[in-house]
Amino acid sequence: MISAFEYVTVLISIVLGLGITQILTGIANLFHKMERVKLYWPHVLWVGFVLVLHIQDWWLTYELKSYIPWHLGSFLFIMLYPINLFILARMLFPSSLRGKVIDLRQFYMENYKKIFSLFVISAILSIIYNIFILHLSPLTQALQALLIIVFSTVAYRGYQQEWIHRTLIVGVTLIFAIVVVIEWDDWLIR
Repeated sequence: MISAFEYVTVLISIVLGLGITQILTGIANLFHKMERVKLYWPHVLWVGFVLVLHIQDWWLTYELKSYIPWHLGSFLFIMLYPINLFILARMLFPSSLRGKVIDLRQFYMENYKKIFSLFVISAILSIIYNIFILHLSPLTQALQALLIIVFSTVAYRGYQQEWIHRTLIVGVTLIFAIVVVIEWDDWLIR
């Protein structure tokens, strides 16, 4: 007989797996058409970052092993983050690779507002999850709050300057790497 944790995490894992599949399929499709693809390195880093977010969410789902009792409402809320990641993964790639050239810079600039909106939703869901499911202090949510402000501002104002987008992905990647190093021992599965 499986535990409640094992039962509910199956669906979480499936949705995260579908998101990872979207990313890997998108990469494979671009690689297959490589002679027609104009890469844009900030876009490539965002793809890698979202892939890591999927893996991180799957890894951190183990924190729920002692979460009881499970209710449908809390489960549906917990499912929102993986669902949002799946949609984000899908938004990172053109729906069609037809045409002469696949310009990922143009694609990114046309879609970054939607992508950043999904990042804002992820950060909001993360804050709520951390406070109400993991019972973390609201004061520890400053990084997510900062991300909400930055992504919202860039998307709302429609900034198209290359340096902003390059700085943002490099900054987010560095911050994430620092968080991984700082929380290395907290992310052990025991």
